[in-house]
Amino acid sequence: MELINDFLNLTAPFFTFFGLCFFLPPFYFFKFVQSIFSTIFSENLYGKVVLITGASSGIGEQLAYEYGSRGACLALTARRKNRLEEVAEIAREMGSPNVITVHADVSKPDDCRRIVDDTISHFGRLDHLVNNAGMTQISMFENIEEISRTKAVMDTNFWGSVYVTRAALPYLRQSNGKIVAMSSSAAWLTAPRMSFYNASKAAVLNFFETMRIELAGDVHITIVTPGYIESELTQGKYFSGEGELIVNQDIRDVQIGAFPVASASGCAKAIVNGVCRKQRYVTEPSWFRVTYLWKVFCPDLIEWLCRLLYMTGTGTYEENALNKKILDIPGVRNVLYPESIRTPEIKTE
Repeated sequence: MELINDFLNLTAPFFTFFGLCFFLPPFYFFKFVQSIFSTIFSENLYGKVVLITGASSGIGEQLAYEYGSRGACLALTARRKNRLEEVAEIAREMGSPNVITVHADVSKPDDCRRIVDDTISHFGRLDHLVNNAGMTQISMFENIEEISRTKAVMDTNFWGSVYVTRAALPYLRQSNGKIVAMSSSAAWLTAPRMSFYNASKAAVLNFFETMRIELAGDVHITIVTPGYIESELTQGKYFSGEGELIVNQDIRDVQIGAFPVASASGCAKAIVNGVCRKQRYVTEPSWFRVTYLWKVFCPDLIEWLCRLLYMTGTGTYEENALNKKILDIPGVRNVLYPESIRTPEIKTE
């Protein structure tokens, strides 16, 4: 056995390199032709039933509007009931023929089963499941006194997607439907102070890549890995290491800083287009895809840049971070941030 591994250690890199040189050109030509056909024969969403979790704000809210404007029937769920009803009403005005809301918490298995049961009871079918619900926690790992308080991040971001998917899977198989898994570029581009968030999104990415194999094409899966998009995080709203809901635009400026923030509506449109065209991955803004290559080929450089941008001498004085100092240059904020996230007034209900 050791001899076999020694042989592969010597030969695998060589044959892989030259194999890719011959394989990649025809493979990408095939993918290009396939993308043309998928664009021409993109799925018509009129009358399709779409379940969206975390639909009360951010990308989830805009996904409700995008799907609704294309004539899809919607089942929207979130923890904030009043805000969810507002989103549902707007989705109806934008063209959705039928919208229901389910007040629920995806971190609770019973709620997840109820979400799917209510959807099937009302519509009788399910075509798209959009696992969008998520939360953000920002804190240096060493500053977290009770690690158990970080459990909510994984419960919502990862287990919430797992619970709903398991309940919905039989119905998605019947309709030969689609799953949208909301991961993040943070799955590979791991910024400090967000260790548990990064880990939860990496878990989502790997789980749904495994599901692709197990489902064998019966249910198509699109994994979404957004960069910096308009959301409550970009407005400065997040959970601290103690599990408290915080509104702090200074830490927002540190964590996002010089990176341009894309609109949630544009992101939602790209996601829905990608799902209808059966794309395996959607990254918005699309230039964020290159950060994966940076991570693969230059991991040391990425780590150095993260320390330079996000951290200072001890890594705890956020106000001195280079990322924030760049944003404090007059006019830079107006260029990089949409108008909706420049104002300090933020709703916390």
